[in-house]
Amino acid sequence: MQMNEVKDELLSSDIRQLGRLLGDAIRNHLGDPAFERIEHVRQLAIRFRRDNDEAARAQLSDALQALSQEETTQLTRAFSYFSLLANIAEDQHHIRRTRAHLIAGSPPRQGSLSHAVGNVFDAGKADALETFFEDAFVSPVFTAHPTEVQRKSIQNCQMAIARLLSERDRVQMTPEEAEQNEEALGRGIVTLWQTRLLRTSKLSVMDEVANGLSFYDHTILRELPKLYSSLETMLAQRDARWEDAELPNFMKVGSWIGGDRDGNPFVTADILRSTLQTQADKVLDFYLGELRKLASQLSLAQILNACSEPLRALAERSADASPHRVDEPYRRALHGIHARLDATRVVLSGKGKPADGVQPYAAASELLADLDVVQHSLVSNGLRALARGRLRQLRRAVKVFGFSLAPLDLRQNSDVHERVVGELFAGAQPGLVYLDLDEEQRISLLLAELESPRLLTSPYAQYSEETTSELDIFRAVREAHVKYGKESVPNCIISKAASVSDLLEVALLLKEVGLLRQDSREVDVNIIPLFETIADLRAGPAIMARAFGLPFYRGLLESRADQQEVMLGYSDSNKDGGFLTSGWELYKAEIELVTVFKQYQIKLRLFHGRGGSVGRGGGPSYEAILAQPAGAVQGQIRLTEQGEVITAKYANPEVGRRNLEVLVAATIQSTLLPQAQLQPKASAGAGHLAAMEELSGTALNAYRDLVYGTDGFEQYFWESTVIAEIAALNIGSRPASRKKSTSIEDLRAIPWVLSWAQCRLMLPGWFGFGSAVQAYLAAHPADGADVLRGMYTDWPFFTSLLSNMDMVLAKSDIAIAGKYAELVKDKALREAIFARIRAEYAATLDALKLITGQEELQQANPLMQRSIRNRFPYIDPLNHVQVELLKRFREGKQDAAARTGIHLSINGIAAGLRNSG
Repeated sequence: MQMNEVKDELLSSDIRQLGRLLGDAIRNHLGDPAFERIEHVRQLAIRFRRDNDEAARAQLSDALQALSQEETTQLTRAFSYFSLLANIAEDQHHIRRTRAHLIAGSPPRQGSLSHAVGNVFDAGKADALETFFEDAFVSPVFTAHPTEVQRKSIQNCQMAIARLLSERDRVQMTPEEAEQNEEALGRGIVTLWQTRLLRTSKLSVMDEVANGLSFYDHTILRELPKLYSSLETMLAQRDARWEDAELPNFMKVGSWIGGDRDGNPFVTADILRSTLQTQADKVLDFYLGELRKLASQLSLAQILNACSEPLRALAERSADASPHRVDEPYRRALHGIHARLDATRVVLSGKGKPADGVQPYAAASELLADLDVVQHSLVSNGLRALARGRLRQLRRAVKVFGFSLAPLDLRQNSDVHERVVGELFAGAQPGLVYLDLDEEQRISLLLAELESPRLLTSPYAQYSEETTSELDIFRAVREAHVKYGKESVPNCIISKAASVSDLLEVALLLKEVGLLRQDSREVDVNIIPLFETIADLRAGPAIMARAFGLPFYRGLLESRADQQEVMLGYSDSNKDGGFLTSGWELYKAEIELVTVFKQYQIKLRLFHGRGGSVGRGGGPSYEAILAQPAGAVQGQIRLTEQGEVITAKYANPEVGRRNLEVLVAATIQSTLLPQAQLQPKASAGAGHLAAMEELSGTALNAYRDLVYGTDGFEQYFWESTVIAEIAALNIGSRPASRKKSTSIEDLRAIPWVLSWAQCRLMLPGWFGFGSAVQAYLAAHPADGADVLRGMYTDWPFFTSLLSNMDMVLAKSDIAIAGKYAELVKDKALREAIFARIRAEYAATLDALKLITGQEELQQANPLMQRSIRNRFPYIDPLNHVQVELLKRFREGKQDAAARTGIHLSINGIAAGLRNSG
């Protein structure tokens, strides 16, 4: 047995043990017959996958049809819970492998901070690091997702099981301790089995907020400050110049949850206020807890060690009158800091008033100043080691999180802004119909109004509900800036941005509430266009050039340090133009934006709206960042984290720390290391770019012809996937479509991709590639294959594109997809469309293998192959059960149990695939 096989045997052992304990729980709760039914279905599903024979298909169909609704739900729960357990085992195995690598003193792994920093020093670019960190900004941004709303109770159960598995790796146990660990593991799994997976009521926005903030409890609040400390130590060990240096706050974790209004009418001004208050409560509670722990640790007696005069003054101002601490100045000082912070919490919450004589902090900077007094006193009196423990982490946390915890973005659709501005103009200038103006007329009107000191709004006017709501939320942002600081809501994102007037409309609304001052041309938030469709991506660079040419807009940018952020939409561009064309148009848009920004001497920050799935721009973050075109990163990057990815990346603290490191490492490397590697090699670059353009054109036509040009495709989609049930079950706080229709154009990208993932077709992640390669080879019979292979070998962008598609195809299953196709009532429609999909699937597989030289999918990624091997025997049955549940549901059996079963199956499949939506 090879070394990797020995290491992976530990994972297999964990999965077998967890599966056995889950089986025991099922037997004890449901009885042997139920367990045997579940195991029988699993074995039939394995035969169906392995052999794809009609006998297995028929037996599986008969077995599922024979189940009662209760038995079907039991089956769904069993396989869903196993997927959760498999996730835990894989995460723990990843940690195990990483720790073993570090303990062995092996060379740093690609993607680690030590690897990135080492490469920079080896390349002789150490001097550039200081400049890099002064201007760097790396920010993953959490967004809500309809399938990733696990109850906190489930997360707690998973974390308890993970801790027990971790304990076995880290502690040499006695036989008795090993037995106790096994018993505790069994109890944990019984508790998980007996805990509801689903909420009993419709999810609210504040439920989503609470779910997102739970990852701060688990990971972000502690692991992000540790990352800073680790990096500072790493730099100091390599270069004495970094000794005692403290890095700027170059990394923050942001959020859209509670601020994203696009298509979500439930995000109101009051929700925004509640979100910010909840975030503030979370971070202040954390600080208060850390202060209590710190005070218990710094029991330094004045008689044994001196302290600084500022520290003594802090102690004297404290209300701590305990005679037991009279000679412990650090404890007394920390008691006073705690009292002031507690008073701050009272003031910010608006509940009650501070204790007499206690002055709340006006800003987080004041709290940090007091903690700095403690730190300086320790260092100046020879106690540097004490300053580098909990105090160091707390000081960094206050710098990064402030009193607002996470920067919260606003997002709204440009159509809404357009209607609101139109109503304001109509009220101020009767007869003016803003919506009838062309683009140049709109720009002229908006600029004139932005230069004017007057306001369009009147306290005596009556406005529509939409306009009132939009103005209210901008006013709430201004309140938040006063209460928590301007970093609390720093960005306003414009969905479906397609013109310069879209940017100026937001500027006008900001002016109406005092967030923009026309006299000084200062604006308090970043105005960020989101270019989403293929057409918008192509137009984006010209739109930004036109905006930069406007003196007023350029003045606004001067107040934002001459920096403009642009968001790129991976999800909607994919839904609009398909996987290959979306990736290519995004790449080209970045190149053109870099050129435009350089021409106007504006700093570019790109915000990548990536989903968890490849069909929404997902895939490994490290490779994605390194595959950006030259100049597109420039030390600054934001990207969304959504879907199953949030739990997969951040529920476990060690895994979360690793994922935060990966983002920083990739940003360092892509900014400071030679950029030539990010472009096609010079000798073949032009040919590669031309080939990609040709491939994209064919893929776009193939995709658009199927999705938007085929009669009946909309019906096929709604009947062959779980989209109708996703929409009907109200999973998540926002509707599945932006409008009340079944049109694919109006459908949001999340349910579009999620639905294809659920039926194991993953169509948005590959369709059109096979046709594109076939056409290219036919047009270039002499050297076509060599050109494509060269692109794969030499061009990180193309390599990453195919690597992601490889993963999607490995998680797809055309046989299972065929079972879903049988749900389409019109036989002729079903056979015609599924035959096209099946043919394109086969062509894509052939094309991928031809270019990569692989004989099987994921051949270069044994970890993914292992994961698939371990998981699919338990995911596949969920698909078969889901098909049966959908049949029953659509035949009229739509009671609560049926709805619950479908909801369970959706969550179970999503959890098993991990990056499906």
